[in-house]
Amino acid sequence: MRDYSPLDRLIAQFDTGLRTVFGQPITTERADPADAVEDGELSDQERQLSARLMRINHAGEVAAQGLYQGQALTARLPEVRDKMERAALEENDHLAWCENRVEELGGHTSYLNPLWYLGSVTIGALAGLAGDKWSLGFVAETEHQVVRHLDDHLARISPNDHKSRAILEQMKIDEGQHATTALAAGGAPLPAPIQGLMKLTSKVMTTLAYRI
Repeated sequence: MRDYSPLDRLIAQFDTGLRTVFGQPITTERADPADAVEDGELSDQERQLSARLMRINHAGEVAAQGLYQGQALTARLPEVRDKMERAALEENDHLAWCENRVEELGGHTSYLNPLWYLGSVTIGALAGLAGDKWSLGFVAETEHQVVRHLDDHLARISPNDHKSRAILEQMKIDEGQHATTALAAGGAPLPAPIQGLMKLTSKVMTTLAYRI
């Protein structure tokens, strides 16, 4: 197995960023959960709401990809770096599923995706520099907050939007597993002020992504 240099990893990070924001990200090739179900009747208003909410989820996955890549870049232990990179690959599945669903619903992904990615890479790298236990704790808290967002979206979309529901339910399972894995690997609970700041940042992003 090749031992990648810091320059190698930086180039790989740049490639991942381009794929995430402008191209086709590398996925695990899991089947899209939406393919296994059929939608019920959706009104124009219901389709528009679903498209906006799935755009938020897509933007969240862009941010998650940046977060994991930034943390992998600065993680101290190889096993922690490997966990970050594996989680990032699974997040790419979500990215592809959400983008497909947004397009099916007649919507578009957020025009601010480059901002979400760059900001998250920076935050992830800083979390990694703080130490692996805090970096993993940051992952766990992020995933817990994502699960709460997904629950909110599941409560808001039409009961007839079976495709979006199938995607969100699988995302919930995966995000919960990522949080559990991060804690089991040694993640430390974050201080309450940090958790509050994360919630505020998330609120800003979801509000903007809903509209732009």
